[in-house]
This record gives sequence, C-alpha cells and structure tokens, in this order.
Amino acid sequence: MELMEGLLTRRSIRKFQDRPIEKEVLEKIIKAAEHAPSAHNTQPWHFLVIQNKEHLKHFRVMQRSALFAENAAAVILVCVDKGESFSREKEGWSYQDIDGSAATMNILLAAHSLGLGACWCGASPMTGPIAAIKEYFELPENIAPFSIVVLGYPDETPKEMPRHSTERIHWEKW
Repeated sequence: MELMEGLLTRRSIRKFQDRPIEKEVLEKIIKAAEHAPSAHNTQPWHFLVIQNKEHLKHFRVMQRSALFAENAAAVILVCVDKGESFSREKEGWSYQDIDGSAATMNILLAAHSLGLGACWCGASPMTGPIAAIKEYFELPENIAPFSIVVLGYPDETPKEMPRHSTERIHWEKW
C-alpha cells in the first residue's frame, strides 16, 4: 500500500474476525512504532502486547471505550517511561504524551498497511484508566500507560467520516 493511500483510507475498526495475529506481524507493527519520532530522540516507549482473552475482556472494566477489545485478537498497550521522556520538571511539562502519540499513530498505520484493523482507545490523560491499567498489568512506577490500541483482522468496513474543508488552511497569516 502506498503511503498516501494508507493515510487516507485508514479507519478505526471495532469489529474483528475470530482470527489470531501472527507474532511476526505484531513484531513488524511494533518495529514501525519504534521508528516514530520522539523529542530529542529519547524513544521513551515500551509496548505491552496482550493476547490472552481474559486480559482482553478486562479492558471493559479498565477503560469503557475499549470494551470491544474482548473480541479482538490483541491489544498493544503503548507506555512511556516518564524518566526517559524529554521534560522540564521545573516548568511542569513533558513530551511523554506527544512521544506516545507518535508511536501510537505508527502502530495504526502499520496495522492498516498489513491488512489489520485497529482502534486507538485512550488511557492518558484519564487518571482512572491509567491507575486501573497500572495495577492490573503490574506496571513499574516509572511507566505510564498512554494508549490502548485494539487490533485484529477487520470484520467491518467503516465509511469515510466527513473532514473539515480547506477553509481551515491559512497561509502566511491568519
């Protein structure tokens, strides 16, 4: 699939075939995530791959927007090491969510290019889901769950959603 075609045809998929994803395919997807840009090239991400059906069912308790994960083949939990992400603690900011977003987007695009469906379900910045995920999966203190990416072979073809027109493009000055 050509890159522009992939960018324009990717959709959020929430219905999946009852079919496992091969380990090699998941590894390719994660390799794409590892090649995302990150602030100061810190690459602060970690990826927890979840395929166990009981764990997938538990997402409905941890994050309601991911309740369909129980019918998926896998979830990739994108996490960020808070100590590795570029930040200015004195000023109160960090690039951890930006770095997590870049890795998550690469996962979505790689999955689409390999014939998989995926849906980005939030974790950060919601404190409830973050705490539940950290506890359930026994994440270390320095690891922050960022996104829940639900994956599987698609069993639906969502239509294209309307997009804002070029009226939102500004040249030189507003």
